[in-house]
Amino acid sequence: MSSSMEDERIADLSRNSSEEPLSSQTLTRIRALIVNPSTPDSTISSLFETLTRSLQLSRDPIILHHTLKLLSDLSSHRTALSRLVLDSLRSNALLSAASPRLAADSLDLVASIAERDRSLSPATDELLVVGGGGGGGFASLCFSSPVSVRLWLLRNAERFGLTPYLEFTVFLGFTKDPYPCVRRVALEGLVRLSDAGVIEDEEMIRGCYCRAVALLRDTEDSVRSAAVRAVCAWGRLLAASNPETKSQCSNEVFVMLCSMARDMSMEVRVEAFIALGKVVMVSEDILLQTLSKKVLGVNKEKRSLGQCCGENFETLASSAAGAFVHGLEDEFFEVRKSACHSLSTLIVLSAQFALEALDLLMDMLNDDSFIVRSQALETLHRMAAYDCLKLQEKHMHMFLGPLVDKSNSIRYAARKILKLVKLLTLELFILTVDALLESLARYPEDEIDALSALFHIGRNHGKFVSCVVEEISQQIEPTCDGKLDFDNVRVGALIVLAISTQFSGEHSINISPTIFSYAATMLGRIADALNDVMSQSALLAFLTKCSRSTRFSVIDFLESERAFPPAKVIDDKDYSNNNITGSVAMPLPQKIDRASEIHFSGMKDSRQHATLHLDYNSEVHDEFTKSMNAILARVKDTWPLVLSGNLCEVLRILRSCKEELATFDANSNSTGVLAFTLQYLRVIKLLSKVWQHFLPSKFHTCGLGTLDLLLGKLDRRLRELKSRFIGLSKEEELHVLELILVTCTLRLSKTQICCKYSALKRLSSTMSQVEILLKEDSVEPSKLYIEVGKLSSEIPTSVSGGSHDSYLFKMLSEVFCLKKFVVCGRLKHVKAELDVPRNDFENPLSFVPGLPVGISCQITLHNISTESRLWLRMTPDDGSTQFTFLDSSLSEDRDGYRRFSFLAPFYRTPKAMSFTIRLCIGMECPFEDVQIVKGGPKRKLANLCQERQVFLSLQSNG
Repeated sequence: MSSSMEDERIADLSRNSSEEPLSSQTLTRIRALIVNPSTPDSTISSLFETLTRSLQLSRDPIILHHTLKLLSDLSSHRTALSRLVLDSLRSNALLSAASPRLAADSLDLVASIAERDRSLSPATDELLVVGGGGGGGFASLCFSSPVSVRLWLLRNAERFGLTPYLEFTVFLGFTKDPYPCVRRVALEGLVRLSDAGVIEDEEMIRGCYCRAVALLRDTEDSVRSAAVRAVCAWGRLLAASNPETKSQCSNEVFVMLCSMARDMSMEVRVEAFIALGKVVMVSEDILLQTLSKKVLGVNKEKRSLGQCCGENFETLASSAAGAFVHGLEDEFFEVRKSACHSLSTLIVLSAQFALEALDLLMDMLNDDSFIVRSQALETLHRMAAYDCLKLQEKHMHMFLGPLVDKSNSIRYAARKILKLVKLLTLELFILTVDALLESLARYPEDEIDALSALFHIGRNHGKFVSCVVEEISQQIEPTCDGKLDFDNVRVGALIVLAISTQFSGEHSINISPTIFSYAATMLGRIADALNDVMSQSALLAFLTKCSRSTRFSVIDFLESERAFPPAKVIDDKDYSNNNITGSVAMPLPQKIDRASEIHFSGMKDSRQHATLHLDYNSEVHDEFTKSMNAILARVKDTWPLVLSGNLCEVLRILRSCKEELATFDANSNSTGVLAFTLQYLRVIKLLSKVWQHFLPSKFHTCGLGTLDLLLGKLDRRLRELKSRFIGLSKEEELHVLELILVTCTLRLSKTQICCKYSALKRLSSTMSQVEILLKEDSVEPSKLYIEVGKLSSEIPTSVSGGSHDSYLFKMLSEVFCLKKFVVCGRLKHVKAELDVPRNDFENPLSFVPGLPVGISCQITLHNISTESRLWLRMTPDDGSTQFTFLDSSLSEDRDGYRRFSFLAPFYRTPKAMSFTIRLCIGMECPFEDVQIVKGGPKRKLANLCQERQVFLSLQSNG
């Protein structure tokens, strides 16, 4: 009641004509009214008049600073008053105030209004000019401001309507500031200006470049890092400004960056190698110099390279000596990774450079860091794609080593290179095939990709295959009793290699028709490996033709069969287990896309180039999805270790899988698959930990409280796994629901369970969902579903616990086994982003105890429909919770995402000097049971983002 009386007193104060300026405490009360959306418009108008009058009466910089902040809040929450706020600033001439901080606050206010309301551009532009946006006032303001204000002005210069040349002058001038933080920000501003491409005068570009070069010797690491970026950006502009001297200037920029490859700071070295990869033109002799620590001689021709941008080119050339050698030998993996990445962009500039760099890259394949090994393989793949990967015998041991790496991603990347590489001799070909067969024997789970690699290698090296085809035929022949070992992965690999000969263009190769008959019996496995070449139905038709003729080629097949009618070639009843798809259609586009066809290449004839386009499922072909499914397969293989109680090994494998996921750079179509795989790993990790509590006592490591905590986390993770992904197939949904059934059963297996009723309720709800899915697709129920269904009717009779507890886990151990999870679609990730601008530990929001405080949130929603019920959960330090409903339909849908601002009111401000609030956005799960939360969600929430901590501090009375 006293608070309402105080608010009324403020409103009365705003209406009188007192000549006294407002106190800091009164301004705090006014802010509470401004941010409160229920404050009447009449009161807001009165408050605006009061604030305007305060600008005229007060000369206290602190009071004026708070007054401007309140006007900024007022224009943000009541946009109709924005023009009146601008008029007030104009009449009080605050943009040209004697206090630099006040002038900066005024500029911020005007720029914020301009960003929110473009219709006010004429008025805001006029005020920004007065404040320095169009002349020298901004520069004067920067020079007269303290360091903190100067930094803020330089970071926000682009908001104030400065001309590009004024920005250039200001940034360039402040690169000589005595404070390192100012020099760094000035250099970053110059880099942004270079990216805009608005400076075209060659002398200005040269001056900026030379200034950045001078700062490469700055004493501060952060300044040198920024200087490296500036040298790269402005050096490339300088080279492009004069076509006649472009080559010479590019050379000097490259050498200048090389000089930073041995800097004392790791961050500077990383920036140097990143910048080296951005230089698009370098002389071959300089590139070769970076691969040799011995300084090469500089002849007259090379000396002429320095005439454009400096007279000391001979001295600078020594800086390039061994730059990449030092980078690849660096003690920090970040530097080695960036050096490998730069090589991937530079190898296309010189074949000789690529050849000599190969020796260094081979050493990187044995690096201790998984990230460095991955980047080295990526660089080698790029070399193979540009046909500049010339492997020699000395390289083969290191090059083939990744095929037996413990990481599935590394092995996959190595096979990806082998599909493109051109081997020079028969010996190298045999070594490669033997290494692939050895890898396949060690890692049979890689069979599909390994067979695919063998096929592409054979197709690309038909002459070499012809030399060993007789030996291949002998190894494939059945045993003396006439039996062929169809489960032998080596036999399958050799059959694929034999099939590849028909696609190599070598017509002199004779393959026994019997081998193609053997291949037809292994159709499913071979078709999976060749799905990027032809569909299963086309493969069967081709093998059938080949098995009937001693001389049969792909060209003959194309001439005799222009399409494959599935009804004539395949009887679905006979081949239902092979998942045969359809017919061939010609011609079709070559681009691989969803539900598209694949170009069937590699077949040449003296008369013509024949092509065939075949049915193909791009979801299976997608390399990213294949990698995710390979990781999920490894997760499934950990279940026997869980059952045996070897939790440490399980956690090690899951941690290795998580590290592999961290190396993937998903595009917009695969972000959902990556997020789903990561969430699935977290679920299995928690399930493995929970399972240990129910094993014999020798495996117990934690108490009951820990078990409750783990089960709670597992419930939340499963809830998010089911709610936050769009596009799951029925099989994938059933898999997730079975995991929920397992979790519910584990809860009921606890001997001291205190909430068995809720566990039973959720078990029943999940069983109903499973039943619905089974009926929709007429799928046979799993053994787990049947057994849990039998027991669910018996458990309520012993809700208090008893003999069922141990029996439930025994039953679960017998009927549940973690299945292989296969992601076959393009999933959409339901998520949110939550930010509270300009708030951190050093810049808390102000509050008054007992009064509500408004928290300005920037929210972005991804793949969330308007029907979803979203809530903002606010949790202060005392652990209480306040929910605020978010109406996403008020924001505009922009191709899958919605972005809007939201003022979140928090009502229960404590009597404290400071406190924090944790914010998080949650979505109601429609499949969860209804719960009663007064003023909050009706069902349990799935968190859509990480919690955001907001800092608040008591408003000062001074």
